[in-house]
Amino acid sequence: MMDIDARQQMASSGFEGRIIRWFMQRAGNPRVSVKLWNGEEFYLADGRPVACLEFRDRRAIPELLTSTSVGFGECYSRGIIEVHGDLLAFADEITRAHTEMNQGHYLRHKMRSALWALKRNTLSRALRNVHHHYDLGNDFYRLWLDPRMVYTCAYYENADATLEQAQLAKLDHVCRKLKLRPGLEVVEAGCGWGSLAMHMVEHYGVKVTAYNNSEEQVRYAREEAAKRNLDPSRLKFVQDDYRNISQRCDVFVSVGMLEHVGRQNYQVLGKLIRRSLNPDGLALIHTIGRSRPAPVDSWIARYIFPGGHIPSLGEMAALFEPCEFSILDVENLRLHYARTCRAWLANFDRVKAEVSAMYGEEFMRAWRLYLAGSSAGFHTGTLQLYQVLFAPPGNNTVPWTRKYQYGVDGVGDVARP
Repeated sequence: MMDIDARQQMASSGFEGRIIRWFMQRAGNPRVSVKLWNGEEFYLADGRPVACLEFRDRRAIPELLTSTSVGFGECYSRGIIEVHGDLLAFADEITRAHTEMNQGHYLRHKMRSALWALKRNTLSRALRNVHHHYDLGNDFYRLWLDPRMVYTCAYYENADATLEQAQLAKLDHVCRKLKLRPGLEVVEAGCGWGSLAMHMVEHYGVKVTAYNNSEEQVRYAREEAAKRNLDPSRLKFVQDDYRNISQRCDVFVSVGMLEHVGRQNYQVLGKLIRRSLNPDGLALIHTIGRSRPAPVDSWIARYIFPGGHIPSLGEMAALFEPCEFSILDVENLRLHYARTCRAWLANFDRVKAEVSAMYGEEFMRAWRLYLAGSSAGFHTGTLQLYQVLFAPPGNNTVPWTRKYQYGVDGVGDVARP
């Protein structure tokens, strides 16, 4: 006969198993099989599972009940939950099923997004948030980014392009959109490790002042510019918040910063660009976006990008409309970012032992989950990547067609010198 302890364990497992079944149903019954700590397995969807989700410890259940997103992220990072099979395929399937399950809830998402946006991204908080993510150390990012240290969406002009080639193509794509030519004054807000600023100076003959809150990134950018013998009178890296920009310019560009600005500061940024930009100038915002308003994932907000907000195009209107900017071009590079994240994850997996040695196993697992989840968000359409080109009202020197963006301008000259 079965002893009392064994019967109690089975009864407990049965109850906890029902909770996990409920979680899977709430997630949209993804094509993922489930294995429990006692060896029990089940599968709720149709078709072949793309991966197996193993709950190695019953302690995962109260954490999931407290917050599904934070609980899952923390349990996966600690190894209490494991994914067997392709992590990218798992992330894609979970994101797809959950998105389909929650279609039609626009108003609920908008209300939650509005509540999240009430958290003000002050100067001091912005500095702490930047330090949390970007000051992890240049050696960490150097392990898995491309040689130029570009940490934004690449532009895959060709199907067989490498990550390095695609990042170079992205730099040129941005420069062509802005019609850069020698002598123009450019202000860049949120310059990362300086790849775009240095590229603009080296290949387009412009003068650039680039702003960034991150001490680590600015130090790297200054050192790299010195190695390339770039003229300090034509390239200046400033460690400061974008809100302190006061100079005039012909071109204003921001690639990958709007996600950190906070929705309540969009009008502040818009007015700053309007003050800075000459009447015949051009500006470009490159940002992760959404098809509809929604808050940032709770686990991402806590552990990866604190203080961030990913805007819909409607929310971005708060930046453009009060200043009466003319929107010239909106391009969505969503699938380019899905592929970029896949390339980053592949690079990351090749060095995950080194990352674990530097920061610990839990940190390494969290970043694998973040990169796989980001790729899934872009691949399934939960996330978008917008490049918005705009100009001050009344600027009649704007391009008539898009020909110049793809390497040839309206009179047949190659845009990049």
